[in-house]
Amino acid sequence: MSFGEIRVRNLRCIESAELALHAGCNLIWGGNGEGKTSLLEGLFLLGRGRSFRTRHSEHLIRRGTEGLTVFGRSLSGLEAGGVEFDRRRGAQARVNGASLSSLAELTLTFPVQVIDPDVHKLIEEGGRRRRRWLDWAVFHVEPRFGDWWIRYTRALRQRNAALKARADARPWEVELVDLGQRISEARRSVVEALQPHWREIIGFLQCPEGELHYAQGWPAALSLAEALGASRARDEVRQLTHPGPHRADVLIQVGGKAAREVLSRGQQKLMAAALILAQLRLLRSSSETLPTLLLDDPAAELDAHRLGGFVAEISRLGCQLVVTSLAPEIPGFPAPDRMFHVEQGRVSPV
Repeated sequence: MSFGEIRVRNLRCIESAELALHAGCNLIWGGNGEGKTSLLEGLFLLGRGRSFRTRHSEHLIRRGTEGLTVFGRSLSGLEAGGVEFDRRRGAQARVNGASLSSLAELTLTFPVQVIDPDVHKLIEEGGRRRRRWLDWAVFHVEPRFGDWWIRYTRALRQRNAALKARADARPWEVELVDLGQRISEARRSVVEALQPHWREIIGFLQCPEGELHYAQGWPAALSLAEALGASRARDEVRQLTHPGPHRADVLIQVGGKAAREVLSRGQQKLMAAALILAQLRLLRSSSETLPTLLLDDPAAELDAHRLGGFVAEISRLGCQLVVTSLAPEIPGFPAPDRMFHVEQGRVSPV
């Protein structure tokens, strides 16, 4: 569901801002440190309940204030939601007037994805970031996934608590095995469905040929029940559950080696961008979900030779775009449908 309106209050350097967005390409331009990326953060908060720049939500709150609010409305005007972060009470979210039990529920109303200067971390860092990237797609493709994951993490906490208490952890393993296998199969199915889209896009972007493999989080030769049994003694010593989908990863390889070991930083960015674009393609074809795509100064991250392929692929998606730039134009992109200027945290339509 595309954004039609966003209102932001006390988000980083922005005291107050309101933007009426177009269904096509929206450009936010201004100098460094003026608040462009903070507006993208506001949109991401509405769709994910968190920032793409920091894990610490309190860092988003404008200095000297006690909390921030972000409100959004869809282009149809039928869906509205808001997120509040308060230094004392934490996070709260509402959609169409109803409080949400989980911030993750926001993504059903405002699905949003981002490509920013740190996109290479999807390749470079550990499995946690890639699990989050994958699970966002699985959440849209498999409607039961969110419930499975909540129940799995609850059972995992209970097993870990039993291990710490030197109690019998086996009563929790039946539920862990059942839910863990469902989660793993749903993830594996999405990775397989991503493959043709990803291969085609890395060709457009002239990336090195790569491979995607799903690593389920326990030895492939064992069932999850067998893996938990084999690991029980180690788990009891370390008081932590080791095997399971909470340790899964998406292995990204080039020539049989980890991509982070053989690719330059620029190549990592291209390959990571290809992963995200492939994800959006898959959602469009399999779930009729068309997320809003946030692009933080894309022209600064891609050379002119590859920018054309990147823009062409985004154009084929046909999704709503919100793009930042230092100038009132986006090199390589068509003219924006709507434009906003940001200066010292103040936003003006152009």
